[in-house]
Amino acid sequence: MTQQGGTAPETASPAVASSPGVVPPDGEAPERAGRRSDGRHECAEEERHTDEERAADASAPAAVPGDPEAARRRAERRAERITAGATELEQRLADLLRGGLAGAGQAGHGLWEETAARMVDAQAPGLASRVRELGAIPASGPGWPVRLLEECALLHLLDQGWLRRERLPDGLAATVRSRVGLQAAADGPPVRDRWLVLAQYDTADTRLTTRRIWLHGAESDRTALLLSYGAAGRAPELTLPVGLALDAELSAYPDAGRQRAALGRRFAPPEPVPIRPRGLTTPQAAVRYGEALRDDPWLDSVPVALDRVVPVPDGDGWQLADADGDTALPLTRTAGSQAGLWRLVALSGGAPVTVFGECGHRGFTPLTAWPAGPGPAVPLC
Repeated sequence: MTQQGGTAPETASPAVASSPGVVPPDGEAPERAGRRSDGRHECAEEERHTDEERAADASAPAAVPGDPEAARRRAERRAERITAGATELEQRLADLLRGGLAGAGQAGHGLWEETAARMVDAQAPGLASRVRELGAIPASGPGWPVRLLEECALLHLLDQGWLRRERLPDGLAATVRSRVGLQAAADGPPVRDRWLVLAQYDTADTRLTTRRIWLHGAESDRTALLLSYGAAGRAPELTLPVGLALDAELSAYPDAGRQRAALGRRFAPPEPVPIRPRGLTTPQAAVRYGEALRDDPWLDSVPVALDRVVPVPDGDGWQLADADGDTALPLTRTAGSQAGLWRLVALSGGAPVTVFGECGHRGFTPLTAWPAGPGPAVPLC
């Protein structure tokens, strides 16, 4: 968060916070383990299903349907493989730091790909994905050694979380399992509500197209994320129009935030409703992200609706300034280069608007906006 007319701070945060349970009272988000590399997706990558995950599941010993003992042995064998992989990765990180980060830029991608392949063999696709992201950082621009050190710290933290998962609270242990690539079923009780479709957007790579749909419960006041997938070049099947509401049941997945959910029974097709998400100020949004980091230190962003904000230029970028205060959130660099920004500016016309998006260490990514008065939702992505 910045003062109006300011810019986002450029100083890197410590590798591991010394007091992860404390949120500063002045509304600033706590320093996190490090900024992500620019090429990463905007959402947390524990929500991605990759080819490596499917390969890991396929290589695991098959259990007889309905045989809990066989399922338990299978889970134990996979946990042992992941533990061996995490232990090996810790040694490789130690070797990297001992040899100096400057040498990482000369090693090329082969070393990182070989390490990622070892994590796939260990049935830890989440670790493999993070290793590949490390490989993209060297020689990626000014300051890359700092970014690489930050990402190594986060990967070390995840390794240690897995190796000491028995000592973690249940929610954080579930988050660690999800981050390393263990997929669990949606075990939360079904919650029926009128779910307002806040945003829908796709991200794609050479393997997979991932669709993210953010929902907000009119009665439960809960925000939930639906994920659907399509093969490379194909759009996922699930589509929900932004601005409409769906009468349906959702069940949460077992992680610390419990935001990701599975869509259950639908009781009616989506229909227009005169409801909007409850908005926050920019300081409150920063605090919400800081609180979320206590439960998930690897979290890139949280869903937030900002109330009564105005898009204003900020040097080479843009920010969302509180209409009733003197604080603002900078927009992410990717948001500042998209056509959705100009739709937001045109919708505002200098007047306060309500904006839903993702708030994280890179700034705020606007996804949907509503005018100050009556009017439909305007998708920005």
